Amino acid sequence: MEKQLHLNLLASRPPMAGGFQSSSKMKMGPGRKRDFSPLPWSQYFETMEDVEVENENGKDIFRIYCSGSHGPVLLLLHGGGHSALSWAVFTAVICSRIDCRVVAMDLRAHGDTKVKNPEDLSADTMAKDIGKVVEVLYGENPPPIMIIGHSMGGAIAVHTATANHIPSLLGLCVIDVVEGTAMDALNSMQNFLRSRPKTFKSLENAIEWSVKSGQIRNIESARVSMGGQVKKCEESTSSPGVSNSIGEGIIEEEEDEEVEEESNKKRMKEDDQEMTKESIFTWRVQLSKTEKYWDGWFRGLSALFLTCPVPKLLLLAGVDRLDKDLTIGQMQGKFQMQVLPQCGHAVHEDAPEKVADALATFMVRHKFTEFKEGYLC
Repeated sequence: MEKQLHLNLLASRPPMAGGFQSSSKMKMGPGRKRDFSPLPWSQYFETMEDVEVENENGKDIFRIYCSGSHGPVLLLLHGGGHSALSWAVFTAVICSRIDCRVVAMDLRAHGDTKVKNPEDLSADTMAKDIGKVVEVLYGENPPPIMIIGHSMGGAIAVHTATANHIPSLLGLCVIDVVEGTAMDALNSMQNFLRSRPKTFKSLENAIEWSVKSGQIRNIESARVSMGGQVKKCEESTSSPGVSNSIGEGIIEEEEDEEVEEESNKKRMKEDDQEMTKESIFTWRVQLSKTEKYWDGWFRGLSALFLTCPVPKLLLLAGVDRLDKDLTIGQMQGKFQMQVLPQCGHAVHEDAPEKVADALATFMVRHKFTEFKEGYLC
């Protein structure tokens, strides 16, 4: 149960027993080698662009991926440590279901977004980012927008909606994040983060780990989205798998130390260099350093969600994730809820068709859009 609680903070998941057992996509014949090669964003999105946003410190640049030319805008916000590419397979599916436009953005300090102050990941700052990007994209008269967020992105979606940063907001969809279980998980989150590999020998290696560990159960989605989670290390830097304090300790030691200690330090340096050569990919976001913002993302989230004055959809990987406030709200009909079993925390990656079907049905029911001609729901 403790491991399950971790799912509500980050878009990642501790290793699961059996690895591949929950996804039919991963059942392959004996002797066949699985393909963990990366897939390009262009296979799923139509365009990619960088949006410049002015602030008091200069310009922030947000990477967005888009598809569709008409219909309401689906604004997609990813989970902690992930990127807009986590929505790639879902985007291709939803665009085949309904008339819509998709805008998936890399949040600050994530993916290929570049901001002046990447350390500021407060809910307030990230919600303001969303509003500014929408303003740059659409001006003073934005089209109808449905905001959809997963995990951390779901929390930011709620904060964005309640702060009225999107005046043309149609609806709100939150995927697998609930205040109660998220808050319970915070105490043990650092241990979970330390359990992950620090580095990978290649992008293929990272993709393979994400699938075999159960973080992403859909191999196709892993092949396109993991490139947004990891980056190639700078050759001049020491390996991120080795603590900086070790390297600093080597430099700062007194000169009159014993020869044996000098020899030990030399071996440590050699080991460091060797690891740097072998481990060339590391995480883009050091999530452990964002701890001071975790409470602000999730505390009071259920009450905020329930007060949003637009139609709301909550998609969960398990009904056990509901906390008291949401259970009461759901019984009172304040939002629509759907449980998608046999999914991990990355619901939209593990089961993009099921999430697309749930969202399409929700939007058509509320007359936000229409099914595409020829699509049979």
